[in-house]
Amino acid sequence: MEVDTQVLPILPLERAVILPHMAVTLSMESGEAKEALAAARAEAGLVLIVPRINGVYARVGTIAKIEDTGRLPNGSEVVVIRGLNRGIIGAGVPGSGGVLRVQVEPVSDDSPSPRAYELAREYKAIIENLLEQQGASDASRFLRGMSDPGQIADTAGYSPTLSAEQKVEVLETIDVEQRLDKLITWGREALAESSLKDKIRTDVTSGLDKAQREHLLRMQMDAIRKELGEGDDDIVGEYRKKIEEAGMPDAVRAEAERELDRLERSTPQNPEHGWIRTYLDWMVELPWSKRSDDTFDIAEARRILDADHTGLDDVKDRIIEFLAVKKLRAERGIATASGRGSGAIITLVGPPGVGKTSLGESVARAMGRKFARVSLGGIHDEAEIRGHRRTYVGALPGRIARALKEAGTNNPVIMLDEIDKVGADWRGDPSSALLEVLDPAQNHSFRDHYLEVDLDLSDVLFIPTANVWETIPGPLLDRMEVVTLDGYTEEEKVAIGRNHLLARQIERNGLHEGEVEVTDDALRHIIGDHTREAGVRNLERELGKVLRKAAT
Repeated sequence: MEVDTQVLPILPLERAVILPHMAVTLSMESGEAKEALAAARAEAGLVLIVPRINGVYARVGTIAKIEDTGRLPNGSEVVVIRGLNRGIIGAGVPGSGGVLRVQVEPVSDDSPSPRAYELAREYKAIIENLLEQQGASDASRFLRGMSDPGQIADTAGYSPTLSAEQKVEVLETIDVEQRLDKLITWGREALAESSLKDKIRTDVTSGLDKAQREHLLRMQMDAIRKELGEGDDDIVGEYRKKIEEAGMPDAVRAEAERELDRLERSTPQNPEHGWIRTYLDWMVELPWSKRSDDTFDIAEARRILDADHTGLDDVKDRIIEFLAVKKLRAERGIATASGRGSGAIITLVGPPGVGKTSLGESVARAMGRKFARVSLGGIHDEAEIRGHRRTYVGALPGRIARALKEAGTNNPVIMLDEIDKVGADWRGDPSSALLEVLDPAQNHSFRDHYLEVDLDLSDVLFIPTANVWETIPGPLLDRMEVVTLDGYTEEEKVAIGRNHLLARQIERNGLHEGEVEVTDDALRHIIGDHTREAGVRNLERELGKVLRKAAT
């Protein structure tokens, strides 16, 4: 309801808003405030309080009455002011003193509509929820006793969640329903933000509580271990460092960390403590990411093979082809084939003494790779290949995993010696386990029973050896590339005796080069009349006899 225009002194407040029906205490410290207070006393204690934000006055102020005055212990004056109703600011009015006076048109709220009452109830519910979330539910008691929608809306002046700009907007909104609509929108936003903050706070507190509890328990565990003389912290930390440096695949690393957690929770008195440490030792010592760089110098590789062995051209040619393919792929920028089918299995079949075993070492040297030998003669237990499960006392990985550890790289040359002498009994058939090892389409994920993780054997060059191929199981033979060594001719044996065997026997019998001379005719006589073999083992024995006589 409109009333006559009044002339009132202005009391500006920096970034502060007083709405109708509010009662506040203000400190009158500035000269501007003191002059406004003196002018208000001459106007029956009435003053127009106007918010000022960034030097800009609001269009609407609050007509307020000074109800009480007093002084603080420091001497500054304070007043208690109560807001009465809104006042639309008009033109300035000249007057005495430095105080600013303006024409003011007082505005009272219209009679509330049913919708205004409904909006007021909704706003009250929002404010009560906010106060409850903030732990100030007692502050909502004064709100419950209010029924006038305009008065309920103007309690927003007390809200700590509203900015000064929002409160000015409430002050300048004359219509009660519009005022409540704005407050409900802002209240819902504040309620949602408060709920989210509560959830985040709860989650963080819960996480901190859990972390603090674990930290406390670990400190207590450390203290107990220290009293008992059990210093496992260094061991666990050392294993953790080795796991990080081992370059394990993700699945393997997850398994190693799971076992490390078990080790951390166990005590040295627990029988599993030693088993877990043995398992972790194997896991960190296997060459998961260490590999040798292949030598792509074809001429040098051929020279090494020819220097170490006379003849055996079929085997040498196959190794040179293997290296040539790798060199060609590297030169043309084709990614190195790894995984399915990228390995090679070259099986050497021939009679004893033709140099099958020693040839494997020469192949590794020619390729620039590490060499490991696995003797399969007389093996009857499948666990020798796949390893024993950790449930057995004294369990260890199989011979393939042990060969990788011995070589120290994941792409060595592994010789599977005497593969034709593998047997089968009630403990299993080792040749069945070798199927996965020697199948290029499967050995990228060979699983050892002890380790229980996949081993990638796809970059390993396997060289099985056998005296006869007939005793090799058919499925195993099907996965091999067989190269037959039929033996040496007489001239090849003479060359081997001259270039390799004679020098070795001279050294073994304590002689010096030049002290004994063995002619080629003597070598032919020994070969033709004293040895009858495809290889050269008996030739070396006969040369040893001759040199022992010379040393006598």
